[in-house]
Amino acid sequence: MSETVLITGGAGFLGRYVAHALLARGDKVRVLDSLIEQVHGDRGRPAELSRDVELQVGDVRDETAVKRALEGVDSVVHLAAEVGVGQSMYEIDRYTSVNELGTAVLFQKLIETPVRRVVVASSMSIYGEGLYRNLDGHPDESIEREPERVGRGEWDPVDAQGRPVTPLPTPESKRGALASVYAIGKFVQERMTLTVTHAYGMEGAALRLWNAYGPGQALSNPYTGVLAIFAARIANGQSPMIFEDGQQRRDFVHAEDVARAFLLALDRPEAVGRTYNIGSGVDRTVTEVASSLARAMGREDIQPVIAGGMRKGDIRHCFPDLSAAERDLGYRAQTNYDAGLAELAEWVARQQVDQDRVVEARKELERRGLVA
Repeated sequence: MSETVLITGGAGFLGRYVAHALLARGDKVRVLDSLIEQVHGDRGRPAELSRDVELQVGDVRDETAVKRALEGVDSVVHLAAEVGVGQSMYEIDRYTSVNELGTAVLFQKLIETPVRRVVVASSMSIYGEGLYRNLDGHPDESIEREPERVGRGEWDPVDAQGRPVTPLPTPESKRGALASVYAIGKFVQERMTLTVTHAYGMEGAALRLWNAYGPGQALSNPYTGVLAIFAARIANGQSPMIFEDGQQRRDFVHAEDVARAFLLALDRPEAVGRTYNIGSGVDRTVTEVASSLARAMGREDIQPVIAGGMRKGDIRHCFPDLSAAERDLGYRAQTNYDAGLAELAEWVARQQVDQDRVVEARKELERRGLVA
């Protein structure tokens, strides 16, 4: 049976993919989005947002706008959030207001106008460092990097005895280590969703997303996904800039796979009250990703620059254990990585890529003492 689904923040990168997937299966889609300049520029309604989507321009912190957006809605996908670990560490009030107060306003209105289910976009940043195995062969959830070692350029963490550790896929059961304001806000969004839906007879689920990529991501936003940042610099003939030594490992998942996960989380009864990792299931170094994107864009001559330094709030290795999402949701990433990069490269080639602001953003972090 088709539903009317509200997507908060739905005019953004992931929201447009979720909207497309919902429309394709026959649902009606309404979007509430403030169309902020950092993400959307001054273009107004994004051309990539289907005309079949009802767009209501408004702030998720505005009770009147949220109440209007919820009228006649059956389920909610809550994506509205300020995004970016680095920027969150110096625009604390803005990130906290949008991510935490905005979610509170949404649920205050949902008490008055309940829906069947709410699925919130959470983040892998909640974990801090991922799970590691020590030399004794045991998983260790307590691993954190020591500032003194990082200051010497010793990027990989060690255990309490100073011994090397091996990164493992991180399960949802790993305890969090909220290392940035952004991570704190995503954790609040996640817990508020699961707590309030349960208290008021609604259903709630949370998806902890890894690094999403694909056509349509803002190329001029220095705090967006890392592949979009790399693509903007390569398109301008500049080298991607990488913190640390470039060997930190992450999971990169196509936006179409993320959208598929949201639909599964909206539908599957097993998802209620649960949190799931969503990624591709393959971890790669950041340097490997930058080089493969340059090849896909036909610029093999451009090599990444290893800039060193570590942003405060960043972690070394973190990639997901997807077994719970596979078991309960039937989720499995379907997009081939090389094909996904080729698609992204083709899309970037059709864009007018303005000068990126990556260097400016790094200087701002350094000026504020946020690069170790």
